[in-house]
Order: sequence, then C-alpha cells, then structure tokens
Amino acid sequence: MRFVFRLVILGALGLLLCACAGKQISPQNTPKNFAQSKAFLKKAYKEHQFTQEFYCGVEFDTDTLKIISSDRYTPRNALTKQGKPNIRAQRIEFEHIMPAHRFGGNLPCWKNGGRKACQKDKKFVQMESDIRNLLPAIGEINADRSNYAYDEPPANIAYTQYGKCLVYTDFKAKRFYPADYSKGLIARVYLYMSAHYGITLTPAEKRLMQQWDKRYPPNEYERAWLDLKDSKNK
Repeated sequence: MRFVFRLVILGALGLLLCACAGKQISPQNTPKNFAQSKAFLKKAYKEHQFTQEFYCGVEFDTDTLKIISSDRYTPRNALTKQGKPNIRAQRIEFEHIMPAHRFGGNLPCWKNGGRKACQKDKKFVQMESDIRNLLPAIGEINADRSNYAYDEPPANIAYTQYGKCLVYTDFKAKRFYPADYSKGLIARVYLYMSAHYGITLTPAEKRLMQQWDKRYPPNEYERAWLDLKDSKNK
C-alpha cells in the first residue's frame, strides 16, 4: 500500500526525523511539554495541509482532527460498552511511537507512581514532548495499541480488526503488528529515542528495529520530513 503524504509538518521547527538515529537537532522554540507539542502539531497540520494518519492512511480534518470516513479503516468497536458512539474511533490523537511506559518506565518517578508522578521530572517531560516520537493516529488504534511492543505478526494472520487497515493488535500476546509501510519509520524513531535519551533497548528490540531500519528505507512520508532540512534553508 502506497501513500502520497503531503506532510511538511515539522518545517516550522526544523525538527527532522533523522535517518541517522544519533544525530541531534536543536531548534528554537521547541515545545516544552506534551500539551505544547500537541498544540503545535495541530497548528502545523493545518498550516501545511497535512491530512493523513500514520497507521491506516485515513484522511482527517485539520481543524477538528476528526477522521473522514473511508474504506481504509472500520472501527473495531464503533460503540462503547455503554452503547454510545466510540469517540476515539472518530478522531486523530497524538501517538507516542515509543510509548511513555517504555521511555519512562525505568525512571525513579515512574516507579513511584507511573506517568502521573513523572510530570515534574525534566527528562520525562522532554521525552514525552519530543515531536520526533509523535505521529497522528486513529484514537481507537492508539488506545488498543496501549504500551504494547511492536513485532512481526504470526504467519497467516488475518488483518480484519480495523477493516482494510493492515494493522493488528494482539491483546493476548500484548503485541502490535504494524503495516510494512510503517515499520521503517517506527524503527528509526526507536533508534533515535534510544540514542538521544540513553534508553537501552532489549536485544530483541534492537535486533528488530535494526532489521526494519535496513529492510524498509524512508518512504515518501519520511522523505518529506528529511527534505525539510534543505527547503528550510532555501
């Protein structure tokens, strides 16, 4: 499946998702917390007419972040257990590719109260607000993925949970299987977070991310980010 992404979302900040995971960029006016990052990204989506979601490629309204109905995604649960419309299946949210539990789980503050207890920890706040780790995702998929690790799917898996969207949440194994077109970017985000913040990946994580990094080179979506470095200076 091929997407023609129009994202030039990070141009205003010059925040580029580096193919080289260890490269560091120090833009001015970087958002200082997660709330600021979300506000900035929403504004950037609108300014640069970025209207496509990461996992399924659905279109969304940049004013409201509401998903535009299409055959690319069908909610797993259109209704809540209370019988009300599942709002998270209708909107875009800001997904941490490396989840908060993964980048914050070894911090002392997390051990003393989880994510809520880390809101005054400078390192956690910096990691939580890092735009290079934030991508637009369907709220239901963001919720289902939770803090599950990415992985390769078992053989002959049926991608039917979300209609035609080629992702799968394995609730039993606590794994999330993304589409091939997303794997390279996911890998480079993980490698970036590991290098930039000193997060030690498990041997299995590191091996998988290195494999995905090599197997899935930057696609049109990712190249648009990388091209910003040159266009910013023109």
